[in-house]
Amino acid sequence: MESKQSIAVAIVDDHTLFCRSMEVMINRLRGYTVVFTASDGLDFIHKIKTREKPDIVIMDRLMPIMDGASTILWLKQNYPEVSVILLSVNYSEEAILKTIKSGVKGYLLKDAELDEFKAALESVAKGGLYYPEFVTHYLLKSVNKSVEINTDLESLKPHEIDFIRLASSEFTYKEIADQMNVSLRTVDGYRDHLFQKLNIKSRVGLVLFAIKYKIIETE
Repeated sequence: MESKQSIAVAIVDDHTLFCRSMEVMINRLRGYTVVFTASDGLDFIHKIKTREKPDIVIMDRLMPIMDGASTILWLKQNYPEVSVILLSVNYSEEAILKTIKSGVKGYLLKDAELDEFKAALESVAKGGLYYPEFVTHYLLKSVNKSVEINTDLESLKPHEIDFIRLASSEFTYKEIADQMNVSLRTVDGYRDHLFQKLNIKSRVGLVLFAIKYKIIETE
């Protein structure tokens, strides 16, 4: 996500008091503005079509009428450039991994501390990912089962290894281009080629690949 003066945020949660409290908190953070709130997925779909489009959506997982999973699927199909941080009270490994595979950029428990919430918001605003330590543990456990690789490290070129390492960080693609001293179009080419080469569909998949082959350190 490219940096700009203010990051537009939408909040989707059916608990009115929680939603309003979060709106006040986010609006007090420098560089973030809540552009609208919604009570469920259908309300969100209506508002994103008629209000300012958010950069980041803070979304509850369990909601009436249209839940978080269905809303994320709709968002991915219609506004794939919008990032989602999912809020949940669920520690279930299966549910969390399913959510991450849907493409959410962040996962937070509703009882997370303010500093952790700010860290998640900042990471996703920069185009990165944010998962708590226990979620990373689930990813490490599942990586051998969940990632099907069509190649090995020996087939990767040095610049591809460098790109995977940088893509597994909080850098935006523009910042990766600056780090590698190439154009943004070249970086887009690296990404698209690796997605096809590794049978990967998202940046999360690149992170899982990097973890599996120890391209990045997880400890």
